[in-house]
Amino acid sequence: MKFEEFREVMRSVVGPDVEDTWVESFFSEVDVSCTGQVKWQQLCSYLLLEYTERERASIPRAALLDSQPQIRHCAHNKREATVRVVAVSHPPPLRYMSVSKGGQITVWNSSLHILRTLGLAGDPTEEVASTRRFRGWTSDAVYMGNVHRVAVATDCRDLHFVNVSTAGVFEDVHLFGFRSVPTALCYWHDVQCPERPSLLLLGDERGGVHLLWFLNPSKGLFKSPSKAESGPQRIFLPDLGEHSNMVSHRHIPNVHQEPITRVMFEPGANVIMTSSESDTSSVVFMSVTLKREPYIWTFKQGAKCFDYNASLQLMVTGGCDRAVRLWTRFVVSRPVATLLGHRAAVLDVSIYQPVGQIFSYSRDAELRVWDISSHRCLKIVHLQFPCLQPGRIPEHGNFPFLLLSPPLTEHSHLVVGCKDYLALLHLADARRGGGGWLTDEGKEPNIQSGPAVSCALYSSALRQVATGHVDSSVSLWDVETGRRRLQILNAHGEDELTCMTLDSSRRRLITGARGGTIKVWNLLNGLNLHKLEPVTDSEVTGLTCLHDNQVLAVGGSRRVAQYDIAAAKDLYVRADMSWKSSGVHKSDILAVCQCFALGVVATASHDGEVIIWRLETQGAALHLQRPTQRGALPPVDALLFLQHRSGNRKLRNRGVLVSTQAGCLCFWSVTGQTHTYGQFYAPEQPGERVLSLSSDQPQNTILVSGDTTGRLQIWDIRHYALDIQHEPDSERPPLLQSLKAHERALVSVEVLQVTDRSFVLTASADGSAALWTKDGDHVGFFGQEVIWNITEPASYRRKTQRKRTEDTEETTEGDETALSEVKSQMHGPANRKNAVL
Repeated sequence: MKFEEFREVMRSVVGPDVEDTWVESFFSEVDVSCTGQVKWQQLCSYLLLEYTERERASIPRAALLDSQPQIRHCAHNKREATVRVVAVSHPPPLRYMSVSKGGQITVWNSSLHILRTLGLAGDPTEEVASTRRFRGWTSDAVYMGNVHRVAVATDCRDLHFVNVSTAGVFEDVHLFGFRSVPTALCYWHDVQCPERPSLLLLGDERGGVHLLWFLNPSKGLFKSPSKAESGPQRIFLPDLGEHSNMVSHRHIPNVHQEPITRVMFEPGANVIMTSSESDTSSVVFMSVTLKREPYIWTFKQGAKCFDYNASLQLMVTGGCDRAVRLWTRFVVSRPVATLLGHRAAVLDVSIYQPVGQIFSYSRDAELRVWDISSHRCLKIVHLQFPCLQPGRIPEHGNFPFLLLSPPLTEHSHLVVGCKDYLALLHLADARRGGGGWLTDEGKEPNIQSGPAVSCALYSSALRQVATGHVDSSVSLWDVETGRRRLQILNAHGEDELTCMTLDSSRRRLITGARGGTIKVWNLLNGLNLHKLEPVTDSEVTGLTCLHDNQVLAVGGSRRVAQYDIAAAKDLYVRADMSWKSSGVHKSDILAVCQCFALGVVATASHDGEVIIWRLETQGAALHLQRPTQRGALPPVDALLFLQHRSGNRKLRNRGVLVSTQAGCLCFWSVTGQTHTYGQFYAPEQPGERVLSLSSDQPQNTILVSGDTTGRLQIWDIRHYALDIQHEPDSERPPLLQSLKAHERALVSVEVLQVTDRSFVLTASADGSAALWTKDGDHVGFFGQEVIWNITEPASYRRKTQRKRTEDTEETTEGDETALSEVKSQMHGPANRKNAVL
């Protein structure tokens, strides 16, 4: 039916007062083919999508804002696992302290940069050569906020108290002589009245609980020594009576038949909560006075971990049977729900009350997010720790989680430990809804917690920027004004977008997701044209489209898959696995890049291997870099071919390929005998990574890099990597610009030409995308309230704080205001087109 007939149908269904403008808009949305006619089948399909999306909108999104976290190496752990990470709030600013299995304490700032280290003191009777090295294993640690100490338990049956009241840290008390090894710690003090007695709980390997009441915490933990001692004050537990005016000790034996794995304290009910891997006493809630009968939960293989929330009256347990169980406070006979899905033992669980969700973490480095009300798994994240090796289970400490939320920290986040690595994940502070509506344009966006951008690119044919987000949405922006033209919600259902590329016409968008799906979109109307056959259900990390519209996809499958979308007429396009890639990469492929002039494709993997493939033979031609026998190299985060050099006969034998790993930019030649043409470390801070690269491809005069601190750098490479470098590290090329572009990591940078001028596109994990001039002037954030005119520099947001070599790192107040605006606009309802597939 044509528009006139459609309008009459709407009037008969909705009512005679329906506005023509609404009917016209509705007709345009249903008529996706732009034929001027709508079939009943089209209308029914549209309404079905509408209903499906409304149902999806009721499902909350996971609180995790990161597609992949910030990962740091605890180099001072000496390859031992991190047992516990604690947050130290005094003196400000917030610091972290990680305690290794071997007794090494590392102090970090809030960005996980190492400030200082400390080793636990050993037994003075074993003093050798004027040193007392600690020779045991640590079992747990806890921060004692009102006395500014960190207590560390060890298998030497003792406690080490580390003073953190100043910027420096030192051990000042050593309490030893416990009859069994303390295995779990918990500390409580009255926040409103810090001078009141505080309680330190210790669960031990024999299933008993120790209670240490500190009676005068404002005056100290123990009685001061009568004479000065070298090193920490040593106190023998049986002699604790000498400190009776400062501390009292009580032991409750045989609470469990197995070692205690967790201990908590609920001050409101005066209840001690403990867990063990015992079938007969998995979790026990008992009164401190022991005057009431304890609550005892029993289930197979017991609890390796648990968490309890008093306001929700909810307990969550996890253990070796791989199940996450939800229990109410007073019902011990059966759980409220049993959440299945983990494929390895659950090491830690945590209740995140602000959004009503649960985090669970298993031994195979899999993090899951669950919704408490619906018991639905909202998200699965396979944390890519560098220590992970195929077929091997990584070593963990007993307490991998540290969950922080305001007021202790400005924004909520989760720290996860795996062997000698730490991962920092940012969390939403409020509950976020699910998908959007197809027709409801009035829904207010969530300003505070916009989903992170995972990838971005520029279409020169349409003069539009496309941004992909971790919530599976795609937005298209007019590069000349910064306004949004189109939005696709739920592009891959609940899977995060991980990568995207354009076809040869630059009018079709190809997107890949964490669940292995690949789709092709019409950028003019947001219509899904094709679904490409997944090779596996593992993550798609890279896409590239050859000149004849042959799409190459790489990722967790460790293979190269090819798809022909040139003449595809069906929605479903099958994968062509003719590339000789099976077994070539031994680890997940993280990046792919093509060079038409040389007829090659480059791929790079998580173990640092870089391989060059010939398009003619579809086989590997050259291994530029291989993992060494001593272990894997750092992961390669990005690849970039310098197309101008590759097409120039005089320059094609020089450094034409750039790779980035662990922050180092490496220039490679893919021809000749020598392939190394220079490398340098780009970020300004140590331990950072460069996640994205770009260049002005017609000339290759500049190289643009974006790192994990949000800093954008523009390098002059006109004369760089043109000669063979014999030294492992060469001098850096001239740095033209260096500026703090975003609050968090830059996931995409791209040099683009608009109206004969060069600009730089940046996209960040902070949820924003921005445009900059090559000279470092800030054009603006896409989605900001005030639009710009790209031909009028007077309309640019010029208040960016630029940094060449000496400027400060902070952004200006104008940029912070624009950033808050963009978090509203990036996911607002304007000009929205939705696809639910």
